[in-house]
Amino acid sequence: MIKPAINRFFEFPETVNEVSARLVAAGVFILSFITLISIQLDSGLAPLLNLLLVIGFLARVSSGPKWSPLAIFVTKILVPNLKFNEKIVPGPPKRFAQAIGLAFSTLILFFLVLGMKELSMGLLIILMIFAFLESALGFCFGCKVFASLIKLGVIPEKVCEKCANYSY
Repeated sequence: MIKPAINRFFEFPETVNEVSARLVAAGVFILSFITLISIQLDSGLAPLLNLLLVIGFLARVSSGPKWSPLAIFVTKILVPNLKFNEKIVPGPPKRFAQAIGLAFSTLILFFLVLGMKELSMGLLIILMIFAFLESALGFCFGCKVFASLIKLGVIPEKVCEKCANYSY
């Protein structure tokens, strides 16, 4: 049966290239760092920069790398030209991690708009730490939480059958 166009639009890949995920995380780290500097300098650009983070996370959560400018750049231009060997990992934990990033970046934007600079910066630093861990060390905190939630029965195994046998 052919899936309706709206379902295809919101599909997330069953598997993800770990190299691409790490490079997207590096991009998130860089944009977060620029946003942090913008907050500290009171440049007024911080909400706009953070909105880019929100939009990027939303695009990746909803549809994987299809509509995220950062993910498109990484998957279509950067990775093919860097000649890294692919490392294929389950997609659902990466989607979960992107959803955590979406929640954090949305909260950061909310607090920025309310003028709560310190709280925004604190949350942004946490986001940066996890983006750095993913990009530099391949440690995906969201993936670890996802795997724990499957083991606890909070997330059904059928959501990611590959995850049951995957070592995080």
